[in-house]
Amino acid sequence: MTFKLITDSTADLDENWVNDNDVEILGLTITLEGVTYETVGSQRLTSDVLLESMKNGGKPTTSQINVGQFEESFRRHAEKGEDVLYLAFSSVLSGTYQSAVMARDLVLEEFPEAVIEIVDTLAAAGGEGYLSMLAADARDQGQTLQATKLMIEDILPRLRTYFLVDDLYHLMRSGRLSKSSAIIGSLVNIKPLLWLDASGKLVPLAKVRGRKKGMKEMVAQATQDLGHSTAIVAYANDLESAESLKEQLLAQDKIDNVLIMPLGPVISSHVGPDTLAVFTIGANAR
Repeated sequence: MTFKLITDSTADLDENWVNDNDVEILGLTITLEGVTYETVGSQRLTSDVLLESMKNGGKPTTSQINVGQFEESFRRHAEKGEDVLYLAFSSVLSGTYQSAVMARDLVLEEFPEAVIEIVDTLAAAGGEGYLSMLAADARDQGQTLQATKLMIEDILPRLRTYFLVDDLYHLMRSGRLSKSSAIIGSLVNIKPLLWLDASGKLVPLAKVRGRKKGMKEMVAQATQDLGHSTAIVAYANDLESAESLKEQLLAQDKIDNVLIMPLGPVISSHVGPDTLAVFTIGANAR
């Protein structure tokens, strides 16, 4: 193995995959009804529990990974002489990336020869997970840390992230979307389609009447000018719709493989119940 790969619990990676591929996951925390929960480990808060609480009026808040957590991880690998590539949750959506940079600087003072590379993915959920899977595959094929980092940085402007949100209230409440943008979510049967633009900002893309039309529009947007044949579908407590999205994506000429993964608790706390998402990689930047 040429280097250690680290990412966040916001990448929503399957625990079995993480263990099989020797990827380290650092967890953000969630405070729900006065109790703070971890998002990694055996006692982690699950999306099912979180979403049920949100349906009943729960208002979770999330906290970034702090400098101390990163410092402990980076120092542990530096002591072993292991090079590190950390793929970070979008700096536009969280202060986690900045915490990692601060921690790296502290560890490099103590271990100046250490190699700790950090990439701001400007991504979240299945997009961040997609990048992590590609990085792990490159590493396992013998690619160097620098070559893998360059590959990921080349993909970043071509990574496409689309969210079909049932209710924009949760994004407004958490400060990820302005109140004026969220107003459209209150219109009867209007399903807002959002995407992460080139700067990593979550912005409204379309207003679609009805969930089925929203799903169709999301597939149309996600499959323009494709550069990779794999797509990822993510969902918050609506597996049936996720399966439908998979079928629609596989009906496209350039899609050969679709992975379905549940949205983890951190992202779910911002987008809310019944959210769907699609992640693809384009041939060109948009």
